[in-house]
Amino acid sequence: MKQSKLFTKTRREVPADEVAKNAQLLIRAGYIHKEMAGVYSYLPFGLRVIENIKQIVREEMQFIGAEEILMSSMQRKELWEQTNRWNDKIVDVWFKSKLHAGGEVGFGWSHEEPIGEMMKNYISSYRDLPVFVYQFQNKLRNELRAKSGIMRGREFLMKDMYSFALGEEDHEKFYQSSIEAYHRVYNRLGIGNDTFVTFASGGAFTKFSHEFQTITEAGEDFIYINREKNIAINEEVLNDDTLKELDITHDDLEKVKTAEVGNIFNFGTQKAEDLGLFYTNSEEKKIPVWMGSYGIGISRVMGVLVEKFSDEKGIVWPESVAPFQVHLVALDLDNEEVRKQAEQVYQVLEQKGIEVLYDDREGVRAGEKFADSDLLGMPWRFVVSKRTAGNIEVKKRTESASQVVSLEKAIEIIN
Repeated sequence: MKQSKLFTKTRREVPADEVAKNAQLLIRAGYIHKEMAGVYSYLPFGLRVIENIKQIVREEMQFIGAEEILMSSMQRKELWEQTNRWNDKIVDVWFKSKLHAGGEVGFGWSHEEPIGEMMKNYISSYRDLPVFVYQFQNKLRNELRAKSGIMRGREFLMKDMYSFALGEEDHEKFYQSSIEAYHRVYNRLGIGNDTFVTFASGGAFTKFSHEFQTITEAGEDFIYINREKNIAINEEVLNDDTLKELDITHDDLEKVKTAEVGNIFNFGTQKAEDLGLFYTNSEEKKIPVWMGSYGIGISRVMGVLVEKFSDEKGIVWPESVAPFQVHLVALDLDNEEVRKQAEQVYQVLEQKGIEVLYDDREGVRAGEKFADSDLLGMPWRFVVSKRTAGNIEVKKRTESASQVVSLEKAIEIIN
């Protein structure tokens, strides 16, 4: 991609109406556009990051046997009334609307009820189980507070997965494999060491759940961790009974600020019983299906990455999700030799399958190009100029030093 062709522009000033660092940097760098409080559009670079995060999650969900689907955001009032979750006193984040033809619909804040209802068409016998499905979809939640940028939105992108099992034993196997898959996701995203499986409240879902909490000062939660035993407890469920059950004391725990980046819920059979989702076992007896739900906030993870991996100059993307691996910055473009070399480097990188953003803008000072490069946050910067004399100045975004080498050596370094 050539930077001169982009419709987006970088900004030096911080948006006056945005207090979250992740949104400030993403808006300044042209990754997102703010529509209103808690609602953002994703521009070309932002969409590339989102798609890279999705692909990591997709690979790990498929690895444990889940199939990808896409469901409607519009949801039937009558279905949610069956589980008493249409009630605003129980679920207080609904967006609802009246139909011109009569009746009401809701706009999906979650999909347990619709997916359970849908599976009544496909699950009837024990031979039909287990089933694991997931989707990437925008969720809509009428949040009271939306001051954390893309880390807490009224509209956000989520991976939600649902499991349907014969019973508790089969469910538990998939539940544990999901925990392992989530660990792999967060390791690949570069936040594995700071992300903990956390005992937490189930909120509007179940009595209890497990959250995946990442340490960051931009978070809205506090958890208590024991690094030695790899135990983490959300502040909301920290009490004497919990401590006794885990065989630890309050003195064993370290309080840290975190952001929730994922969660998993065990519904047991209650959800299926409410929805009428049963299967017939080998003895022709009707048994309720055992259900589970598993979420990862895709756009929220993007915000957490910006909060954790940024400095005074801008964003520092992990290589696994960066929109481009290399930012090729061409200086002295009025020099024909430099122009030819820059174009050649661009073509060679593309031919080798290296994703590259080429700053081919004319009339832009070197200092401005370097500032934009730091703000955008690609893992590597290649500079071509009269000073490099046919070679490449290579610099890693996380390091201050650079080196001038041949193109072949530069490619070897980044690989």
